[in-house]
Amino acid sequence: MSAQSEAALLEQVPTGLFIGGEWVDAEGGRTFPVYDPATGDVIHRIADATPADGIRALDAAVAAQAGWAATPPRTRSDILRRAFDLVQARKEDLALLMTLEMGKPLSEARGEVAYGGEFLRWFSEEAVRIAGRYGLNPEGTGRMVVSQRPVGPSFFITPWNFPLAMATRKIAPALAAGCTVVIKPPELTPLTTLFFVKLLEEAGLPKGVVNVFTTTTSSAVSAPVIADPRLRKLSFTGSTEVGRRLIAQAAQGVLRVSMELGGNAPFVVFEDADLDKAVEGAMIAKFRNIGQACTAANRFIVHESVAEEFADRVAAKVKEMKVGRGTEDGVTIGPLIDGNAVAKSAELVEDAVSRGARLLTGGSAIEGAGTFFEPTVVTEVQAGSDILREEIFGPVLAIATFADEDEAVRLANDTEYGLVSYVFTQDLARGHRMIDRLETGMMGLNVGVVSNAAAPFGGVKQSGVGREGGLEGIHEYLSTKYTLIPAE
Repeated sequence: MSAQSEAALLEQVPTGLFIGGEWVDAEGGRTFPVYDPATGDVIHRIADATPADGIRALDAAVAAQAGWAATPPRTRSDILRRAFDLVQARKEDLALLMTLEMGKPLSEARGEVAYGGEFLRWFSEEAVRIAGRYGLNPEGTGRMVVSQRPVGPSFFITPWNFPLAMATRKIAPALAAGCTVVIKPPELTPLTTLFFVKLLEEAGLPKGVVNVFTTTTSSAVSAPVIADPRLRKLSFTGSTEVGRRLIAQAAQGVLRVSMELGGNAPFVVFEDADLDKAVEGAMIAKFRNIGQACTAANRFIVHESVAEEFADRVAAKVKEMKVGRGTEDGVTIGPLIDGNAVAKSAELVEDAVSRGARLLTGGSAIEGAGTFFEPTVVTEVQAGSDILREEIFGPVLAIATFADEDEAVRLANDTEYGLVSYVFTQDLARGHRMIDRLETGMMGLNVGVVSNAAAPFGGVKQSGVGREGGLEGIHEYLSTKYTLIPAE
């Protein structure tokens, strides 16, 4: 893409807050810059909301709630489907925008547009399938009517690493269920969400149903919204540390919550694994999105009999990866989101090596403009290393070994997190045992990517509560109502 086309696209991104169907300035006209992590350049300036702006957004959502809940399911479905079609029509613009503000390679950004768009299509279909039940009670004294009602105004806080998919994954089921929305996109990558909401407006979404505020003071602006008794639902994707604080705030109003939090995914390779598939899966599970994904494989737990071959084969592929700005041809590793992410990756590698790990390739920040870190492989990682306990969120593949299945399970489960796991084995019985034994909400068996709009996404333990996507996703935005009708 040329600089001119980039500039032309950025001019189409709204700079204001979207409240009550209008693009408005923040209180006092406050703004903040958005940066390209590949260059460090400012690419846009947008509105910087205050706490009063946050409440204005909630006011609009509350005012629109009754009308949206009463909107026929088919109408809600049609709006979501039109939004899906618009996302497909603007897929190149959305992909480029994500690459500019987040840094991921353009090819991966296109993949996110496809993935994120599917939530709009999936939940457009689910909107017309919200069901209840009706029947005689056991005593024969009345008839029971069980119905599903929208939870009500919902507040979403989304992360920076998947700017489109994290917005559609929350907004689509809420709208399908009949809930209005206030969304706060991340300070680092807000532009994609703003552009997407503009498409929702074009799709015919009524005023006030979706409202957006951007801000550099997230806690200060979000807290009054969460504390407001009119709010009914809070959904957050991000770190476990922040999730705990939000759950505590939500507890004051006994809000419904969905929390998709941190991960520390084990990638287990057994001695009978198809190493071609395991290496291919490892490259996807680790380096997709530059390693900046809660589903990224964090700990490669490889049987001691194949660990050396696996490490050598992975390192050979990693050495071939091209690092650069995501808009450049052939780039597979873009910049990390900021300098803190680079420093964290370096610290984890240094700690592992100081404890006896062997560095096969990479391991250092790249000098010059942008926030780049070399794609890295470390093997023979020792127990107690920080890299086995902390979420890496960078292009660093760390390998430890095991001797038997019980040890593999123990190592895989030795974490407070439980989002996703990956297992490679050709033994079907062992695969089924791992489904039962690994403490994660999702698992990939001989595959390196599990996410799908039609499947429930979420974890156990401190990786969160609730599910997004699948048949389960819409129920996060519905409450069950029981009515008894006396028998005549």
